[in-house]
Amino acid sequence: MGYKTRSTRVARLYAPQDGEPISVRHRADQVATEEPLEIFLNADPYLTTMRTPGDDVELVHGLLHSEGLIVSKEDVVQVRHRRANEEVSPEQLLHQSYNTVEVFTAAVVDPSLPKPATLDPTPGARTTLMNSSCGMCGIQTVRNLKNHWRYDLGAQQTLWDPRLVLQMPELLQEHQAAFAKTGGLQGAAIVSAEGEVLVAREDVGRHNAVDKVIGWLVLQERLAQPDLALVVSGRASFELVHKAIAAGLNLLVAVSAPSSLAVQLAEEGGLTLCAFTRAPSMNVYSGPGRIGLD
Repeated sequence: MGYKTRSTRVARLYAPQDGEPISVRHRADQVATEEPLEIFLNADPYLTTMRTPGDDVELVHGLLHSEGLIVSKEDVVQVRHRRANEEVSPEQLLHQSYNTVEVFTAAVVDPSLPKPATLDPTPGARTTLMNSSCGMCGIQTVRNLKNHWRYDLGAQQTLWDPRLVLQMPELLQEHQAAFAKTGGLQGAAIVSAEGEVLVAREDVGRHNAVDKVIGWLVLQERLAQPDLALVVSGRASFELVHKAIAAGLNLLVAVSAPSSLAVQLAEEGGLTLCAFTRAPSMNVYSGPGRIGLD
């Protein structure tokens, strides 16, 4: 977990309410790691995102899939990290602190291969900085997101157990070890209809955590499986709703509030959106039929 957290010295101030004098104690504290990841797409600068190091290959696959630049893992021929122009071995890719990643798609590496179906023809369409709270910085029009929805969620007739849905945030929390140490990391997980946490990731940015678990789905070829749900530790913003719909997931469970645009996109995309999910209650903002509320 060392790459997710770092130790720092802090001065902790105590100001008792009973008139006792203010005191200061010096101690070590764990903070969440935040570093830039510079992404090059087919040798061109694409974007720089602020993220927690680790699982960068998943992050890249999830991000490019959500933005419609790839359809499956076959569309990515090579992902490699570089540090000071030095190639990094595959063994170093899983957990590392290298902050430049290069992605090459099949269309560029081998022109004879078919071009990814949704590849944006505009070079450098996202040459911008994404901060820890921004998942769609640089996207020109929110409506363009719907062009990347390839799956018919309305055809997925999964019936979710509402008691399991209420339990999902607790299942995610069990995999948030770095959050428990720092209080500064967002979490995301893919949970099955049987209550199994298939993958969970943490990051300073909730959109990065979601990209990492969706990237796992891309790499495992498990997109659009009707018995899988996306669970997030914070609020349900429109970009997280979009990422869930683009991945063919029919259920998004959030611990905190949704935004108005998140609710609107969920309704338009056929997604069941549950928020303020804290046992023993939750709010269902769209698609109630999947959890037996019609």
